[in-house]
Amino acid sequence: MTPALHRNIIPLIVATALFMENLDATVLATSLPAIAKDLNANPIHLKLALTTYLLAMAVFIPASGWMADRFGAKNVFRAAMVVFAAGSVACALSTGLWSLVAARILQGIGGAMMAPVGRLIVLRTIPKSEMIGAIAWLTVPALVGPVLGPPLGGFITTYFDWRWIFWINIPVAIAGLALITRYIPDVREEGTREFDLTGFLLIGPGLSLFLTGATLMGLDLVAPQTVWALTLIGAALIAIYVRHAYRAPVPIIDLRLLKVPTFRSGVIGGFLFRLGLGAGPFLLPLLFQFGFGMTAFQSGMMTFATGVGAMFMKTQAATILRRWGFRRVLIVNALVASVFTAIPALYTEATPTLLITGLLLIGGLSRSLQFTSINTLAYADVPPDKLSRATSFAAVGQELSGSVGVTVAALGLEAMQRINGGSNIDPAHFPAVFILIALISASSVLFFRQLSYDAGSSLLTKPVEPAKQTAQLVADAGQSH
Repeated sequence: MTPALHRNIIPLIVATALFMENLDATVLATSLPAIAKDLNANPIHLKLALTTYLLAMAVFIPASGWMADRFGAKNVFRAAMVVFAAGSVACALSTGLWSLVAARILQGIGGAMMAPVGRLIVLRTIPKSEMIGAIAWLTVPALVGPVLGPPLGGFITTYFDWRWIFWINIPVAIAGLALITRYIPDVREEGTREFDLTGFLLIGPGLSLFLTGATLMGLDLVAPQTVWALTLIGAALIAIYVRHAYRAPVPIIDLRLLKVPTFRSGVIGGFLFRLGLGAGPFLLPLLFQFGFGMTAFQSGMMTFATGVGAMFMKTQAATILRRWGFRRVLIVNALVASVFTAIPALYTEATPTLLITGLLLIGGLSRSLQFTSINTLAYADVPPDKLSRATSFAAVGQELSGSVGVTVAALGLEAMQRINGGSNIDPAHFPAVFILIALISASSVLFFRQLSYDAGSSLLTKPVEPAKQTAQLVADAGQSH
């Protein structure tokens, strides 16, 4: 083994695992219409396959750091990969909506442990002098996944079978387990901090029940009384957790971090922005495949342009931020990105494919700039001793925004179906929904306007402190776009 490979083998192994996870998510979104036909399910109901995965991630991410300290990061990372692979097998063997949803929950539990613990392994094993290069490897899955996912998912679904989307994870997982066993050291903290069990038992079930109830609204899959009971009980548990979080010395999700203006704008403003844009990967394949009659491959070959735009913008974001500053970029670009989110409302079957692809490419540029700006600014003023809690808090918000965004988009489609009549998805159902999610994204400006004019200026005018720089890179590596 060459010295360069030996130096990079750990981040490469972790990056491969993250790539598998990110690719799986983007591939699935393109294939949902075909899966709905095969399982004889309403394609809007299949939103559950996306939202339950993201919800499982959000619920279990806060516990991942404690588990790594308690049982060893290597052991937890290896177990997470086994759970993710088991969930992939269960997805491939699914015979109906509920079996697929259950399998996706299992995948989400594995993903919740795999992503943050993998990054933790890199942080604890790589010398600080080599940290930037190591973290750079971890950004590759976030950049490449959205580019390869849509066309790959469309190709597999159109010319083979959608179940292969999940089967291809298995050889990757087997190779990953062998490499983890061989090369990943068993790193763990000397002393394990006390786990906030009370907080976990409140916020985990609270988020699960509340968002499950919200997701099931209007689907006619369970009794309305059950839906309302789930939603209200979940809301009550969340309210109790808020009270607990301000009293516990080290809560599992530290709400006191919201007192930091830049973190508050990054988390809450970022939540609203992602909520709107997160619905796009769910809506566009439905519009293209059900509305315009395209194949999954044709759909994927257009939507991948968003990922291409995101990759390019990663090389330009720092220059733009230095020129204009965080506050101006976040306000103006939120509005620009929201306009591109609303543009699909104008698409018809006669709209040239090349024009749609070009608009998605430009929209990807704007969206990527916003994600990078939010991810960087959120940690600008967080004290070093609270960075780990801040990254967990932000990660939970990111996963929840995706789940809520898909839920809002699906509810919008169902409302338009009822207004227009008929049970089939029609192109006329989409314009109002695209405008709705664009308005939600644009509302993030209300929080970005609260930033001071020099917010984040320390990140642009002098070298970033190592701890903050690492947190920014880690947060950026955790994005799917």
